Amino acid sequence: MRIGQFSTGETEQQWCGALVDDDTVVNLPASGTAAGIEIPRTLSALLEEWNWQRKVDLALEYATETGTNQYEIDELTRHAPVGDPQKVVCVGLNYEDHAEEGDNPIPDEPVLFSKFPTAVTGPGDEITWDPEYTEQVDYEAELVVVIGREARNVSEDDAEEYIAGVTVGNDISARDLQHSDGQWVRGKSLDTFAPTGPELVTLEEIDDPHDLDIWAEIDGERLQDSTTSNLIFGIDELVSFCSQAFTLSPGDLIFTGTPPGVGVYRDPPVLLDDGTTVTIGIDGVGELTNTCRQQ
Repeated sequence: MRIGQFSTGETEQQWCGALVDDDTVVNLPASGTAAGIEIPRTLSALLEEWNWQRKVDLALEYATETGTNQYEIDELTRHAPVGDPQKVVCVGLNYEDHAEEGDNPIPDEPVLFSKFPTAVTGPGDEITWDPEYTEQVDYEAELVVVIGREARNVSEDDAEEYIAGVTVGNDISARDLQHSDGQWVRGKSLDTFAPTGPELVTLEEIDDPHDLDIWAEIDGERLQDSTTSNLIFGIDELVSFCSQAFTLSPGDLIFTGTPPGVGVYRDPPVLLDDGTTVTIGIDGVGELTNTCRQQ
């Protein structure tokens, strides 16, 4: 199941939709209403519903049988799958070779920091910043976990039951702010610095979330190229670890860390600039493309 947030040219109001194939999206709230099933307009609200996947299945079944509430994906605007998470939790140094490229020690347990939810933006949206405020803007390809159930003190064995799915993320980072502050929140949380999408992909669609190719291309040149098999801490460990410290809510995002090849550690450094196009790809999950714009 692949679910995202969409809008048409007729209105800016977003609605959650499910892809029935590569080209067709079903408007879930509209199809649900027609079938007598109440489906919230936003994906974050849908994830709070009991048995939400069954409701989606019924809405899709109705749309398929009646041929209604379907759109060609090229007619739609895509938005971040979850545009209003309560929390955006991030994991630092979760690929050994990325830790090593920055001369950082390999962590014994997950290193957590956060982005503010106002950083979240979607596929095709611009990544923006004031060049007088930050001069060193970098990219980070990441697999992002989307929480599907309230999670508190869950075990690693049970963690996947609390995951709605995964999506693609780009942990945009203002390196000069990050390094000068000594902690990472400000440099990671500027508006638009958390692109995600294009859709949430449920785990049954993926053979193994810990064996996916992950890459970043800057203006078409591949500068990160790795696999999630190199994660130090897997998604089950991360959900469990986070839930020991704080409650995870439906729609919360966990950025799971980036592989080596980020711009600041390249020789010479490759930093983002006005007009730069960044594509983050994860095999089986999707590709997320954004253009950079200085303001």
